Amino acid sequence: MEAVIAVFALLFVLFMVLGAYATVKVVGAAKRGVDRTITQARRTVEDHTLRAKSFAQPGPAGELAQLRLRLRTSMRATQEALNAGAADDESLKESLALFQRLSAHGYELDDDLRRMESEPDRAALAEQLPALRERTERITSSADSLRWAARDRARRFADDDLDTLAAQIDVEAGALRHWAGAEEPPVQPPWPDAPPAGGPASRQTRPEETPGSDTAGEPTRPAITPPGRRPTYPWQKETRPESTT
Repeated sequence: MEAVIAVFALLFVLFMVLGAYATVKVVGAAKRGVDRTITQARRTVEDHTLRAKSFAQPGPAGELAQLRLRLRTSMRATQEALNAGAADDESLKESLALFQRLSAHGYELDDDLRRMESEPDRAALAEQLPALRERTERITSSADSLRWAARDRARRFADDDLDTLAAQIDVEAGALRHWAGAEEPPVQPPWPDAPPAGGPASRQTRPEETPGSDTAGEPTRPAITPPGRRPTYPWQKETRPESTT
């Protein structure tokens, strides 16, 4: 009895631990989903704000907004392209490592651009713009190069696979059409004894009736041999005489 109680207690504890673990996993997944949603919403708001500033604020302030928007758009697009391609292409893992190093420079530049947005000295801001513009150009050019290389690689693989598939389909289509070159079977003539359609049955010429044959002058044999002249065979039984009594 005590053993049964111990087993049930152990199962109860095990179920409690599993339930707690499942709850933690579900809560963690939900939290990550909420964090992703909040991050995406914040990113969308910032992008719209920068786009509005780039059109509404002329001069250095508007150019700073344009630089930040260009940097963020290029880096985000490259990250998505590399992550999507790395799932099927192992060679992109090294490209992802290079992009991580490039992202460190991108984050640093984005912070500098954000700080310069609140710079009250417009003259100093105008002096810093050429250097900020050059840094933005170098980082976005590198990111664009990685992104387009990954896309060209994926497109090349897709084209090669399509060419191989088309060649296999052509071979299969040719195999399915092998009957086109085969000769049709010869048509069998009608059976010689069959009467022609719509006419009387043709009469076969017997060998004995053929003119010039050796049997032409012999009398015609009867169709049924009389019983007394029929040949006997070893497996036949002898005919018993009929009883007269």
